[in-house]
Amino acid sequence: MTYVRNAWYVAGWTHELETDKPFAITILKERIVIWRTGSGTIHALEDRCVHRLAPLSLGRCEGERLRCMYHGLLFDPDGRVAEMPGQQKIPPDAKVRCYPVVERHSWLWVWMGNPELADQALIPPAVGLDHLDYILGHGHLDYEAEARLINDNLLDFSHLTFVHANSFGPGPQFAESPARITPLDRGIRYERWTENTRGASSRKSAGPMDSFMTYDFLIPGVLLMTGGVFPLGTAKELDYGAPDYSRAVSGVTFTSQAVTPMADRTARYFFSWGPHRSHGDEVLRDMLMSIADRAFGEDKIMIEAQQKVIDMTPDPQVMPSAHDRGVTLFNRLVGKLAKQE
Repeated sequence: MTYVRNAWYVAGWTHELETDKPFAITILKERIVIWRTGSGTIHALEDRCVHRLAPLSLGRCEGERLRCMYHGLLFDPDGRVAEMPGQQKIPPDAKVRCYPVVERHSWLWVWMGNPELADQALIPPAVGLDHLDYILGHGHLDYEAEARLINDNLLDFSHLTFVHANSFGPGPQFAESPARITPLDRGIRYERWTENTRGASSRKSAGPMDSFMTYDFLIPGVLLMTGGVFPLGTAKELDYGAPDYSRAVSGVTFTSQAVTPMADRTARYFFSWGPHRSHGDEVLRDMLMSIADRAFGEDKIMIEAQQKVIDMTPDPQVMPSAHDRGVTLFNRLVGKLAKQE
């Protein structure tokens, strides 16, 4: 599978990175160790000692440095060996790769490409767990499947009608009519109005409403989605454009999701979801997360089964449908950026 390297990938939740305790993650088949120092600085290096290839994630933090606990080599934050016990002269090539790493939106972001091109402006504008406007739950799932398959799933919501009939219960409209798809510089935008609905988000309303949902799906595989329920007729009034969320009757939520390719046919899927403070509380957040746990489990079963079929199929080919515009546009963008690299 092809993935963009000059991009920020989510490596974990910031609150789960303990001070002076190395954390290991594999991204794009590269072993990485991340640690937070007592000063609060975070560093990321190749998780492989230059001496006998022991994992540095089993090492010991010493100030800003990391010591391999197999034979004691001490590494500077830039990846160079600062000390080799019993040996005064350190070879000039005694170093490992250093990765740009940033804390933002409650996630640890690692740049997997050319370090000189690591532009923090390219970090997708997710919503962190500490955001003042939203009450968010969070979690992650590990998949035995390619990240590309998870991305494709998130880019084509027509599957909601079938895969999630018992969780989200969205009804037939997602499969019967395509959404509005708009290309972005580093992704796509999905927008959909559902008119005259009594869907799950508007059950407490007095009558039928118009429901709006939209998300941006951005390089390398980050979904940022919001939506809400509005008075009947709002969609036509706005000519099916984006609404002002201050007019929403109910159901305003936000979810940030990120797909990180690990090794072959393994990926980690990070997610948060919850209501706007004007439209819910911790009880609603917990209810939404319960639904999400069930729905994301449904996705996992289907996608891992899909991976097995692909692996057993000689020269596997897909047959695109009318709903694949977002999938096609995003994967073309991935191919274009990867080729430029």
